[in-house]
Amino acid sequence: MDRFRIEGGSRLQGAVHISGAKNSALPAMAAALLTREPVHLKNIPRVRDIITMGRLLAHMNARVETPELPPTDLTIQAETVSDAEAPYDLVRTMRASILTLGPLVGRSGYARVSLPGGCAIGARPVDLHLKALQQMGAEISTEHGYLAAKAPGGGRLPGGNVVFDKITVTGTENILMAAALAAGETRIENAALEPEVTDLIELLTNMGARIEGAGTSSLRVRGVDALGGATHTIIPDRIEAGTFLVAGAITGGAVEVLDCAPQHLTSLLAKLRETGVDIQQPDERTLRVCGPRKLAAADVRTEEYPGFATDMQAQFMALATQAEGASVITETIFENRFMHASEMVRMGANISIDGRTAIVHGPTPLQGSGVIASDLRASASLVLAALVAQGETFVDRVYHIDRGYERIEEKLTRLGARIERVS
Repeated sequence: MDRFRIEGGSRLQGAVHISGAKNSALPAMAAALLTREPVHLKNIPRVRDIITMGRLLAHMNARVETPELPPTDLTIQAETVSDAEAPYDLVRTMRASILTLGPLVGRSGYARVSLPGGCAIGARPVDLHLKALQQMGAEISTEHGYLAAKAPGGGRLPGGNVVFDKITVTGTENILMAAALAAGETRIENAALEPEVTDLIELLTNMGARIEGAGTSSLRVRGVDALGGATHTIIPDRIEAGTFLVAGAITGGAVEVLDCAPQHLTSLLAKLRETGVDIQQPDERTLRVCGPRKLAAADVRTEEYPGFATDMQAQFMALATQAEGASVITETIFENRFMHASEMVRMGANISIDGRTAIVHGPTPLQGSGVIASDLRASASLVLAALVAQGETFVDRVYHIDRGYERIEEKLTRLGARIERVS
């Protein structure tokens, strides 16, 4: 099993290109199930979850093609869907597999999806998806670890009024895809506002879907008889961009983050500036970060977009270990997302946990150690901590980081980090 060996103490300098957003690419790939025609996707990141989704779509008889040049393009054509089932063997490592539920039942009138796997960061209940599909007229059943959704009479979903009790990104995306081919109109209330949702709406609209309210919490989808093919460019990965901004800040470096979307990072940028980090925006797709000589403590509370992203909480905690004062970090999205804290404590961090609140006292000198990644973003935070630790750190279970970061060790190496992948 691969792990990272990191020698701390290097000041990062240079430029890094940001890949396409995994959390936008996955629903876009699932949306290809809605049409018989080819869907061409550009700026696809080469990460493990994308490979898994490609295998899942191929299992359903979709043609998934990756041309040699450019390597970030992907073409998917689901002329027929021969197997409206997402089996456990293919989805056990990836929660995004639930995204096939909506398009399958929307197109075929039936879908059977294994309960998904993924990161161990707490409950991400699919009951929100199921209740919403029921509000659209679907018949839902569960058996032997599988979820089944069926349109009444084996035809098309009627559509309906969907009200989410809690904001859910994948739930919103699933219902958008199911509603696109519904017989009637679907209204979605308390919809997620994340850029990845808006990106999916843009793709679906280009395919012929009739959707109103993009960028708001109230969406209206008028179902159509069929969708066509489209060409779509995936938005930049705001979490990868944020991770490299923190990497430049925590090492006191000077890093230029290219091909990003600064408008998707406003909450993070505000918090980084609060800690004393200098951030400049020379153009609409570039951010420059310069780490200060001294970082100041800042409090963070994770919230749904446009609030501070839960996917940046662990990385900010690593930064807080080097800031002067006490930083209070409150996690409101997931109930089990502080597992990285105990690993940072092993490295010398002063962190105390009380329920969903972590208090980080800094600055503390970190020492190289053996640490274990528990999930995707935790692995990134441990890499960041290792960059400023004295001595050598080994980060185990880096298959987590491979799920969402494209060749992160190569990108960090080009910035001057001393990091290598070892067996």
